[in-house]
Amino acid sequence: MKIVVVGKGGREHALVRALSESPGNPEIYCFPGSDAIFQLAKPVAANGLESLVIWMQANQVDLCVAGEESYLVTGEGLANLCEQAGIPCWGPHFQSAQLEASKEFAKQFLLRHEIPTGKAIACSNLTEARAAIDATYPTVLKFDGLAAGKGVAVCLTEKEAEDFLDEVFVQQRFGAGRVLVEEFLTGPEVSIFAAIVDDRYLIFTPARDYKRIGEGDAGANTGGMGAVASRKLIPSNLLAEIESTIVAPTVNGLRNDGLPYRGFLYFGLMLTPDGPKVIEYNCRFGDPECQAVMPLVKGDLASFCLAGAKGELDANLISFDEGWSVCVVLASAGYPESSRSGDVIRGLDDVGSARVYHAGTRRNATGEWETNGGRVLAVVSGGASRQDAVAAAHAAADQVSFDGAQRRGDIGIMHFND
Repeated sequence: MKIVVVGKGGREHALVRALSESPGNPEIYCFPGSDAIFQLAKPVAANGLESLVIWMQANQVDLCVAGEESYLVTGEGLANLCEQAGIPCWGPHFQSAQLEASKEFAKQFLLRHEIPTGKAIACSNLTEARAAIDATYPTVLKFDGLAAGKGVAVCLTEKEAEDFLDEVFVQQRFGAGRVLVEEFLTGPEVSIFAAIVDDRYLIFTPARDYKRIGEGDAGANTGGMGAVASRKLIPSNLLAEIESTIVAPTVNGLRNDGLPYRGFLYFGLMLTPDGPKVIEYNCRFGDPECQAVMPLVKGDLASFCLAGAKGELDANLISFDEGWSVCVVLASAGYPESSRSGDVIRGLDDVGSARVYHAGTRRNATGEWETNGGRVLAVVSGGASRQDAVAAAHAAADQVSFDGAQRRGDIGIMHFND
């Protein structure tokens, strides 16, 4: 089986490794990929979506796996182009990926199908946004389009709101777009992932990520400083409630709205005093949750995704480890406001059985690994208990270092009563 994974970050590194470990020794390619990914996968000679599809046709690729969200909504959309070319794609069509690409589209979908979520008002300019906030804090502001995980601000004060609105409407940091002023919800967060094939679905291992840069959830928001995953993360009755009130209605809503969906769907949830509510959808696996979840997936992921892309959900092809997995992210100096590249990474050969997924690294002229992005890499370990997984992951992360490295010591610990 020939598989092309589309993307270049830590999530794609985790997907490539999981797919490569499937029985049958699938031949894995990646576009655009990275130096680390190309230790497991072969590069693709393409320079854009159209040339990628042409290459896949010429090389008789059996399956395309969408990792990075931007390709799903670039041009005609990766899945749409694959369908036109007769290539099975594990990833949703352009129109369905608007659940992630447009916060306003997602909110309208949620309300239309009576799926629990916070109230929101869509605003086109500063004046409308200020009126919608109406001096009520905390408030949540969301840029309507894709923003690489940086388009959401939880604002506790007027200054924080004004700073974010300035980024959106004055600086246009994320490009042109509207803002949703959304109700501030309280409670612990949880990430739920489902593999969806038309009107059927399979829920993967739940996870929880850590967004803030500092321990105790202090400091600036990031793309994620770590994650913990386990089937035991939330009680079975709560997962059943999430399935009946959120997952199943979402799948039914996609079908009723004529939105084709074959691929992973991420549900970002807040466990409020009034029950679970949807904060956001992502039309792919989360990052860094993917790095925590993938080591817990057993069986034949490659065949599972291929069958799904062809319209068959075969849950017998995979199973899930009942233990725990903890992912610890090391970020570069200056992150998240900026990032520094070129710092040599030490200790990668000293992590023992832990997995290391590269997100922002490269090989330098002498063959050493060095930093090349904000979130540099993730160190992942598992265990029968959460405490075992936490200890193993942090012990392995202790072995890795580079100048200016930032890392949270409470990943897998905070939010739990130890």
